[in-house]
Amino acid sequence: MKFTKNPMRFGIFMGPYHRPDLNPLVAFEQDMQTVVNLDRLGFDEAWIGEHHSGGIETIGSPELFIAAAAERTKRIKLGTGAVTLPYHNPLWAADRIVQLDYMTRGRMMFGVAPGQIVKDATMMGLDPMNNRRRLQEALDVIIPLFKGETINKKTDWFELVDAHLQLLPYSDFDMATVGVISPSGPIIAGKYGMGLLSVAATNPVGVEKLLEHWDIIETESRKAGHVADRRDWRLMGPMHLAETVEQAKEDVKYGLSLLEDYRAHINPAAPVDWFNIDKIVDLLNESGAAVIGTPEMARKQIDRLIVKSGGFGAYLLMGVDWARYPATVRSHELFAEEVIPYYNGTGVPLRRSFDEVMATGYAGATITAAAQDAMAKSYKGSK
Repeated sequence: MKFTKNPMRFGIFMGPYHRPDLNPLVAFEQDMQTVVNLDRLGFDEAWIGEHHSGGIETIGSPELFIAAAAERTKRIKLGTGAVTLPYHNPLWAADRIVQLDYMTRGRMMFGVAPGQIVKDATMMGLDPMNNRRRLQEALDVIIPLFKGETINKKTDWFELVDAHLQLLPYSDFDMATVGVISPSGPIIAGKYGMGLLSVAATNPVGVEKLLEHWDIIETESRKAGHVADRRDWRLMGPMHLAETVEQAKEDVKYGLSLLEDYRAHINPAAPVDWFNIDKIVDLLNESGAAVIGTPEMARKQIDRLIVKSGGFGAYLLMGVDWARYPATVRSHELFAEEVIPYYNGTGVPLRRSFDEVMATGYAGATITAAAQDAMAKSYKGSK
């Protein structure tokens, strides 16, 4: 790969997914430490989810988490992945995001979604069938608010009267919407000039829709007068890496079956026996739905996604406790050590310089030995 000024970016999309029997104090600490570790390892982005039921995804306010993470990190960008706008008054949502933009000094990213877990909506007496409409109605006022406009708008779920923000954004922050299988996400991304977070990019159905989704983004962007940029397209896929495939398989026995069975209860999917762990690991690897193996397998997966999509800006790991925390940390380290350099080009000049030295055989060592011998003789002769 050639080094470019705009190499592929890497990050994580954290629901996060924890086993329900994990101490929540430990879960929150591990989530925070994960972001700190990724910042240290050179990852570019971390997207933090909003969920209110299910017992698995325990962050109810990504804004709170991001404010704390910003104080503990140096350079990694921190995104709401995502704020469920149908559950929030859009004026207050916009106000919180602008505050976060200031508090992070421009490291905040604004991701939105209609809502994934049905229970979250029904607990508030909402019909989840209205969520996608409400998402667009919220964006219809939030984006003008960010631009400093005054809004008057009444819908069946909010009313704004001469509404405006007392603070305008600190930075020109990234905005993105979540997309899964349906065209809803790409339509919104194109209509509002936002990026797309494709969270089903490695799903056997989702991967075949990537080109279609990009066509939708370009079409809707042209209609709205925006210019679509593949740099704003982020693809998410689960990976767990170890030094060997066998070790990776052993690691994911901790949580894969339980957590993927949970996800099958909230996302449409074909029936699968998630508790036949040996069979399921082989199925995930063979279908390309996930990578449970080595960094080499991770690189092949990303190369496949480049071909399937035509190109994208960032690859996001899924934040999920398939393995115990120390093994997950090691997986992230392996990704940073052996996958990221392959795509950002930093390994190329190192390998070239190494090869130049090795190509001389032992000439360098011979010359150094001769120089050392000459110096020793010179010193003896000067006495």
